[in-house]
Amino acid sequence: MSTRSTIMDSNSFRADDAAGLPDGLKELTDRRAVLGGAYRLFYRTPVHLVRGEGQYLFDADGRKYLDMYNNVASLGHAHPAVVEAVTAQMQQLNTHTRYLHTAILDYSDEILATMPEALDRIMFMCTGSEANDLAIRVAREYTGGQGIIVTRESYHGTSALTSGHSPALGSGQPIDPTARLVDAPDAYRAGTEDIGRVFADRIAAAIADMRAAGIPFAGVLADSIFSSDGVFADAPGLLQPAIELVHAEGGVWIADEVQPGFGRTGDSFWGFARHDVVPDLVTMGKPMGNGIPVSGMAAKDEVLRAFTDQLPYFNTFGGNPVSMAAARAVLTVIREEELQERAKRVGAEFRAALAEIATRHEAIGDIRGAGQFTGLELVLDRTTKEPASALALDLLEQLRERGVLTSTAGPHANVLKLRPPLAFGSEDIDWAVSAIDEGLSALGA
Repeated sequence: MSTRSTIMDSNSFRADDAAGLPDGLKELTDRRAVLGGAYRLFYRTPVHLVRGEGQYLFDADGRKYLDMYNNVASLGHAHPAVVEAVTAQMQQLNTHTRYLHTAILDYSDEILATMPEALDRIMFMCTGSEANDLAIRVAREYTGGQGIIVTRESYHGTSALTSGHSPALGSGQPIDPTARLVDAPDAYRAGTEDIGRVFADRIAAAIADMRAAGIPFAGVLADSIFSSDGVFADAPGLLQPAIELVHAEGGVWIADEVQPGFGRTGDSFWGFARHDVVPDLVTMGKPMGNGIPVSGMAAKDEVLRAFTDQLPYFNTFGGNPVSMAAARAVLTVIREEELQERAKRVGAEFRAALAEIATRHEAIGDIRGAGQFTGLELVLDRTTKEPASALALDLLEQLRERGVLTSTAGPHANVLKLRPPLAFGSEDIDWAVSAIDEGLSALGA
């Protein structure tokens, strides 16, 4: 594992870049000292954004950018339906769940209707970190175990519990001693068509290692598209052997849907549904409210009761009426604008356009994804598949200069993580692909 955080440090501003910044940007970066040293900025020359609209962002000088990275504003920036819903509810009431209100109940019915029938309970929080934190606690209570398995470059949150299960935060972040890490199902590098069986075998080995250390197994926590590991969507069904194994071993499967959920993968509303599996717990985060702080954890009743029969749970703003209004607006827009179907169609068009420029750029090793979620892996050699980490970071700067914003993923930070708001359309493909084409040419790749 890298000594640096792949999700925080791979595409980030460094203090030694400050000397060359324009005066206005340098003043802002200097002022950020008040925030302490943990925060990171994107890009060697940071972007000062002041406005967003759909899939586009605008900086302080009025320059327009194409956002190819932000899934938090899942529908698109400043979507009027969400703005209207939040404003209307804010003018009436905002309180917590210890008073009755119908918004949380109506939304619960609507969101559970998108899931398998076995997932019939839901609880609400404000962040994906809180949702995953609670899911781990529930899994441990239900199974009586402690050990949670995660993929080797995964990210699941920033709480004390979830950060210990987020190796993507870097080696400075201690991993929970009861956790075990397994390689993600990378079909590009595995050299096998049965990547699902290979992945299940890795989990089996991790369970055996846990038990040898006297750690009872509790479950697996996995992002259903392995976002931080490098975006691994295929083949559909790959999770089936793993989840069958986990259940046979007495564990639970927690599907982290913060990034692949809400129609993004196109084939289904939830990332796990592409693999025709039913998790025991499902976590979701801010994309469910188009950026309004709201998250949730859906569960099978018998799994959740093991926790709720023992402990009360209260989250002051989890499920508040304003957040529920935003979340309901998101569901309505996804349906009315047919964004899941659009994600499937436009995502396929986008990857086809990338495949065309790959014929001119040997550095493009692999193009993979589902719906509006694409991984573009850069390599030094297509035969050896040696990661082109430095090239990927240089390409990000080239893209920024051409008005396209994104970042990297994977253990070597050599995979462009192309995950635009669902507003991204066919009309935007040429801008994104041309920028990648021109950027690679400028870099001699």
